[in-house]
Amino acid sequence: MGLFDAILGNAGEMSIADATEELSTILGPNEHIEIAYKLIRDMIVLTDQRLLLIDKQGLTGKKVEYRSIPYKAITMYTVESTGHFDLDAELKVWVSGQSEPISLEFNGKTNIYAMQGVLTAKIAGK
Repeated sequence: MGLFDAILGNAGEMSIADATEELSTILGPNEHIEIAYKLIRDMIVLTDQRLLLIDKQGLTGKKVEYRSIPYKAITMYTVESTGHFDLDAELKVWVSGQSEPISLEFNGKTNIYAMQGVLTAKIAGK
C-alpha cells in the first residue's frame, strides 16, 4: 500500500503473519486470521470467528479501540468494486441493532473479491 492510498483513506492488504503478530494478545486461543487490511495505523481483520475493526487513536496510537463483530451479528453487506474513474472499493456492513452500516474503503489494488468470499462463507456458516 502506498502513502498516497493511505492519505486518501484506503486500506490495502496486509500479510497474515504481520497481522497475527500484531494482534497476538487479543486473538482467542484457537482463533486464526483469514485476511487482513491496514490503513496507516488502523486495521480491518477477518478471523475464523469474527470481524475486527482496530482504530488506533491519538498522536502516539497508544489508545486503541478494538471493535469485535461476531459474524452472526452481521445482517447484510454490500461490496462496491472499483470502476474506471472511481479507484477505490467500498464495503458496507450492517450489524444487528444498528441502523447505519459500517463503511470501509479499500484501495484499487486490494482483492475485494477475496474478502467478499471470506465474509460470505463466515456469514453463511453462522
